[in-house]
Amino acid sequence: MTTNELLGKPVWQMTGEELLFLAQHGNMSARGEVAKVSSSKEEKRYVYGLAGIARLFGCSLPTANRIKQSGKINRAITQVGRKIIVDADLALELAGRKMGGRG
Repeated sequence: MTTNELLGKPVWQMTGEELLFLAQHGNMSARGEVAKVSSSKEEKRYVYGLAGIARLFGCSLPTANRIKQSGKINRAITQVGRKIIVDADLALELAGRKMGGRG
């Protein structure tokens, strides 16, 4: 059997020998594919809730609430009910831009 045939076979149908063969030789081809996928697609980083915003900006919970309420990072926030999901990279980028206000 070739490696591709073994990769298509369910684990519960493999013999111990086949499983060991895949463990030793199957990882080499899979690592190359994983590296290609991760380099071509950027991974989004998310933080959750006001506590996540506070950790992201290194501030207190009341300050994180003020940042959220200010509207500066609205494009980075998705909120459904009480659940708050923030795209961390976009939030940092938006907060870094000057949007008027004090000097």
